[in-house]
Amino acid sequence: MLELRETALAILANTDPQSKVAQLFGLFNDHLTQRVAINLSVNFDSQNLHLPGRPNKPDLVAPKFVPKRKMDTVEGRAILWHSLAHIEFNAMNLALDAIWRFPNMPKTYYEEWLKVAKEESYHFSLINTHLQSFGFGYGDFPAHNSLWEMVERTSDSVIARMALVPRTMEARGLDAVPEIRDRFKQIQDERAVEILEIILHDEISHVLVGNRWFNFLCANENLSPITTYRELAEKYRAPTLRGPFNFEAREQAGFTAEELELLESLGDKRTQAA
Repeated sequence: MLELRETALAILANTDPQSKVAQLFGLFNDHLTQRVAINLSVNFDSQNLHLPGRPNKPDLVAPKFVPKRKMDTVEGRAILWHSLAHIEFNAMNLALDAIWRFPNMPKTYYEEWLKVAKEESYHFSLINTHLQSFGFGYGDFPAHNSLWEMVERTSDSVIARMALVPRTMEARGLDAVPEIRDRFKQIQDERAVEILEIILHDEISHVLVGNRWFNFLCANENLSPITTYRELAEKYRAPTLRGPFNFEAREQAGFTAEELELLESLGDKRTQAA
């Protein structure tokens, strides 16, 4: 019988995107058919592994050196899709990392992150297939590594990981995707719109997972979520929150009324999920 966290680590180390996706779907299906055990307490050794496993391309550069995503050319639109593919590839990896890295969480924690990882891999496949319709593939353009850098910063603390990766970095997708979707509506790329609708729907549930476990950990330690988030954001050098914010999607993703009021106080305009 497979062990979930150990297998997640092995899949995370896989450098081939298509093979990683296939392995992850296989693990998820094995879990559904009760052929996977979960060891909650073991600390797995990753010392001899290069994490995360990823292909030689894309080249990773500073954000300012990523090519411009212009909608008025085929290549510009391909660059936008490539950036989305890179985000979803990293999101798949970060979900796998959340499974293997942090012991002694409830069984449901690992099961929920496995579902997130599987859905992120599905998003990657959808985006990469659409990217190929432009004549390009994942790895053809440079990309930045900001999301994974935050994963690495929070590798010592599950509460910091939950606070600053799904609730901060990934939640930005809830704000950004509606605008991107609407740009593809304008040029009548119906398949692009369909894919982005799928992603937005699923990402709400992924951010909700982060919110749920962050609040669980705060409650266990009798911590204020608002105060704790501020302290963790400062300690781990999280990016400053900037609008516009998708308040509707963020509410669905489990942000509290107090948290949404704090975002609104930043004075940025609202966006809506639909």
